Amino acid sequence: MGKVNIKPLGDRIVVSPAIAEDKTASGIIIPDTAKEKPQNGTVVAIPDENEEFPITVKVGDKILYGKYSGTEIIIDGNDYLIMSEKDILAII
Repeated sequence: MGKVNIKPLGDRIVVSPAIAEDKTASGIIIPDTAKEKPQNGTVVAIPDENEEFPITVKVGDKILYGKYSGTEIIIDGNDYLIMSEKDILAII
């Protein structure tokens, strides 16, 4: 995953979600319809510094976020989420 050609505004960030698991720990293959949405990912873009919306994460941080957080987008064939920084639960 290279540089993303998008610049989020306000307190929004762009996240590359982790890939959903294809198998369980015991080796059972999970069908697409039963896969859980990932709740973690990597920050790939943040807005320019702004006194009104200070951003505490940086590009490359691995984060946890709520299950239904963000808006899904596709750029150059890759899936991303644009979400508010307040949707981040933790940096891991």
